[in-house]
Amino acid sequence: MLSQALDEEGGRAQSGMAGEKRREQPLARRSAWRLAGLLAWSILVPFLLFCLLFELLPVVITIQGSLTNGGTGGLSLAGYQRLLAQASNLRAFQNSVALSLVTALIGGLLGAVAAYGLASLRQSWLRNLLISFCSIAANFAGVPLAFAFVATLGVTGFVTVALRSWLHLDLYALGFSIYQFWGLVLVYVYFQLPLMILVTLPAFTGLRPEWREAAINLGASPAGYWWRVALPILFPSLVAGTMLLFANSFGAFATAYALAQGNINLVPILIDFLVNGNVTVDFGLGDALAVGMMGLLLAVVALYTTMLRRASRWQGR
Repeated sequence: MLSQALDEEGGRAQSGMAGEKRREQPLARRSAWRLAGLLAWSILVPFLLFCLLFELLPVVITIQGSLTNGGTGGLSLAGYQRLLAQASNLRAFQNSVALSLVTALIGGLLGAVAAYGLASLRQSWLRNLLISFCSIAANFAGVPLAFAFVATLGVTGFVTVALRSWLHLDLYALGFSIYQFWGLVLVYVYFQLPLMILVTLPAFTGLRPEWREAAINLGASPAGYWWRVALPILFPSLVAGTMLLFANSFGAFATAYALAQGNINLVPILIDFLVNGNVTVDFGLGDALAVGMMGLLLAVVALYTTMLRRASRWQGR
């Protein structure tokens, strides 16, 4: 009897300890989740603060400056009135849109073809090497890129002098100039093309071989497969990539400033002249031009996001 009583007492003690452990486990789990939440917020708060100080706050200040009278400090639309009244401002938007559209179309077309060729490579080491080069080339812009093209295709550039000496072909006598519109197009395509490759490469690699096999088995020709199957799938990604190239070109400043400066009237260069000019300083007009740029880029980014969402349906995201 005594041993039975001891066994029962031991069983009750063990069950009590097990119950305490079960109660401690949810507490430990809640503590771990609370710690993870605090860690996540500690990482997120600096990022939100960065976005507030360097993205949202400048936008608010720019919009406020475009609606403020520089003399009285009151509410005014004078900046927008001057933007619409002066032909040079409208011409700057026209040139910027034309440059961005031409470079986006050229870079988009060539980049899509190159992305298809890159996706078709069987040698993974070569594909990775080319992707690495595209990553570097897409970010090689600004003053270094401008200097590289001046040293290559400038008046005394290596290629210009070589063509003049060896083939008696003077590019500048034929009307080409690295400092004019089409010269700037050539420079922009240098970093637009690899960016298009990086953006559209996942779409081309996402084309499944069984889709092509099914289309051919149903009697479709290779051209019919591309027109009726592949192109509708790739179209949102191609449009999204082209819109990204347009936005990338429209907001570029350093490359155009280093090459063209006063030769081509572009919106970013005009804003710089209005804000930092030695002769004319007009912050209200500069802010109005910047707001116009933001409005146009906002529409482009909205279209880019819409097309990217459609493309993600076929890419399994």
